[in-house]
Amino acid sequence: MVTTKRYDYVPIDQVQEHPLIANHRELNTAKVAHYQEDIQKNGLLEPLVVWERKAREYFLVGGFHRIAAIRRIRATNPGWYDRVDVRVVTGDLEEIRALNLKLNADRLDAKISDYFDTILFLNNAGWSVERIGTFLDKSEGWVEDILRYVPGMDPRVRALLAADKLSWAKAKQVCRRVLAAAPGDERRVADAALRELTGEAKPEPVYVLTPKVAHKRLARQVAKDPKATYTVSGEDLLSLLAVLAGKGKGGDEAEQHLERVRRIFPSLVE
Repeated sequence: MVTTKRYDYVPIDQVQEHPLIANHRELNTAKVAHYQEDIQKNGLLEPLVVWERKAREYFLVGGFHRIAAIRRIRATNPGWYDRVDVRVVTGDLEEIRALNLKLNADRLDAKISDYFDTILFLNNAGWSVERIGTFLDKSEGWVEDILRYVPGMDPRVRALLAADKLSWAKAKQVCRRVLAAAPGDERRVADAALRELTGEAKPEPVYVLTPKVAHKRLARQVAKDPKATYTVSGEDLLSLLAVLAGKGKGGDEAEQHLERVRRIFPSLVE
């Protein structure tokens, strides 16, 4: 359980950065400059949050922009801020990672992609969905969606999410299509879905009936009844060609084509 052990005043050189505990966004230089000016003028009004893994071993958990600002100040003012105010917390690594994410999310307009690695980490560490959701102030369904879709998520989908070029709802659409793809076909399905969502291509045709299958089924019907005849109109032929072109699903017009083909050519469409 994460607990605040004490508030302290420690040498800044003792505050380290842990490889698994980091700021969830790149440092914003404008924000660092703002903190630099404010700290020089008013002092460090809010302590840094540090994890004491063992006695006097501190790892930064919260305050990445503030410590960057202090380091800038010290670069031009030797002796300033040799010691800094800290809130010392204790807990297991997974709890500290969750706290690190929570502190970042509370300060930023956090994107859902900022949560991915930590939630997967917590899940692998044995945290229940309920516990993760409660700690991060998120619903269980929200956490479950991340655990369901992120492990196999195409890296391009994740990059688009991080860049705010794709919504979480649309990202899940891509993931669902990939999960439903036949083994070995995942990459092609992901490529097609991304082209659609980014406007690079129209949706792929949905082939209810292909020329090869139509030929096979008609040949079978002719073998059964060689003298059978069909009376068709131009609209009937147009519907048949539309279905063969992959327009048998996905809208009222497409469904009308399919229904006409089922009625006029019952042996072709099962």
